Amino acid sequence: MPRKKTKKKTNRPKKSFNLLRVILGILSVFALLISYQINANKEPIVCANSISCVKNLSVDIDNNAVGVFDGHTVIPPKIELSMDNTKTAVLGANTAEGAKHIYVDLTNQRLYAYQGNNLVMQTFISSGKWHPTPDGNFTIWVTLRATRMVGGSGADYYNLPNVPYVMFFYNKDVPKSAGFALHGAYWHDNFGYPMSHGCINMRITDARALYNWVNPATNGRTTYATISNPGTPITIFGHPVDL
Repeated sequence: MPRKKTKKKTNRPKKSFNLLRVILGILSVFALLISYQINANKEPIVCANSISCVKNLSVDIDNNAVGVFDGHTVIPPKIELSMDNTKTAVLGANTAEGAKHIYVDLTNQRLYAYQGNNLVMQTFISSGKWHPTPDGNFTIWVTLRATRMVGGSGADYYNLPNVPYVMFFYNKDVPKSAGFALHGAYWHDNFGYPMSHGCINMRITDARALYNWVNPATNGRTTYATISNPGTPITIFGHPVDL
């Protein structure tokens, strides 16, 4: 009796599967290389206030301190917390309700605050001179009535007590620990030109008005954004022409 022919087992499916794994592995390696190259080309995020970021990003008030900026002694304003109980007009109070949004134009060194379609503030600012202010979309994560900002070294060293009306912001690329903020500045009056180490300087009167307008709605010396009290979004764009 003739033997029945048996079909030989084929390895084609297994070979195809292995080939697919090899292709996916190669693609993964290319993706990692591309990601590495992109990240290598990015400027590292440096804290706007290099010493403060390590030691302190909280309320710090010292009415007996003397500051240092650009090699000169500066006298900080005294922070009288009792004065904060005085009710003042809030930006946008007489405008139609709407979402709040802050825009910072680095090219023209200006800040615009909108509530809905209503422009409630337009003012000059001073962005980063010694270190660039990051651009992109950010969110305020905490507001402080005042704090000390310290950074730099040698001739670039600065130590500024009682920096008023501080609004720290962040995003996925610029972490909270980087210490970038909108805040009042008493150590110069050259608004409209880059003058900071990365933060956005404002006249104290303007910073106070913005501080009392933004979210999270102020509640004491320190106010953190929450799900029910989220931070105001900030869009920073452009590039300082003087740098």
